[in-house]
Amino acid sequence: MSRLFGTDGVRGVANKDLTPDLAYKLGYAAAHVLTDRHVGRPRVLVGEDTRVSRGMLASALVAGLCSAGADAIECGIVPTPAVAWLVRHFAADAGVVISASHNSFEFNGIKLFGGDGYKLADETEDLIEAHVRKYREKDGNRPYGEDVGRKIEAFEAADLYRGHLEEVSGLDLSGVRLGLDCANGASYKIAPRLFRDLNAEVHSIGVEPDGYNINHDCGSMHLDQLIALVKEKNLDLGFAFDGDADRVLAVDSAGSVCDGDIIMTILALALLKEGKLRENTLVTTVMSNFGLEQMAEKNKIVLERTQVGDRYVMERMQEGDFNLGGEQS
Repeated sequence: MSRLFGTDGVRGVANKDLTPDLAYKLGYAAAHVLTDRHVGRPRVLVGEDTRVSRGMLASALVAGLCSAGADAIECGIVPTPAVAWLVRHFAADAGVVISASHNSFEFNGIKLFGGDGYKLADETEDLIEAHVRKYREKDGNRPYGEDVGRKIEAFEAADLYRGHLEEVSGLDLSGVRLGLDCANGASYKIAPRLFRDLNAEVHSIGVEPDGYNINHDCGSMHLDQLIALVKEKNLDLGFAFDGDADRVLAVDSAGSVCDGDIIMTILALALLKEGKLRENTLVTTVMSNFGLEQMAEKNKIVLERTQVGDRYVMERMQEGDFNLGGEQS
């Protein structure tokens, strides 16, 4: 029997591989595994991207959470990194993102976060999967009456996260002419508003989601439109996000692509110059290229490599107390 969880949660074609029944069981199992029942009623935060199947799967997942006695805090359409922050902001026990990242609209996925805002270890995912596989509909231990969980709407969550980003950035982008491709996904509102609030001149594409056009010939996997926009408008640079905005690539003023390795190089050298690169270390995956190694060697930066997957990068950063890491794509 194949493992339910992949490198980034549970994913498949919505209503075929990832069914409402499976979403319900995942919600029910997650409520049992990820929440501390000794500290009041557990709370699980739920966010999603713009896919047409988001309502179907969110409804099923929330039903599973509530059926297990957990309150479900529904945040609506928010980027995946927002959920990582919002879990801590709301002091929730866990978080869930309904998204299939850079994949096309017919796919969807369920990603889980712990109460600390970090993705789950393999062992925790295995425990949730075990609960899913042994699920019984007629479970005599289900809560009832006042112990049934509630659905709580928190649609102000996106604005809370945007305000957080504005505060921590401390930037004034006056005079910067910026292009954005939001992939018709989770960043379609928050990203243009954020950069405008930071005083940049913003030109946006991929900001008209209809449930079907997420990642379609746009976003970080399809940079042609952003390159054309930057050249046509003579912009200073451009950023392209994927469907759930946990991935970004950049385009410079000449239309040249800056992938994750280039972006990490810029950030690492800036932090090194300011004396803020902890342990002079950059964490990346085995997919990063030789050019990054050469840069690191030239600047006496330690390059730590992990297997592919942002959660493995984060795990290594936590282990070593490092403050910079990422992936090439």
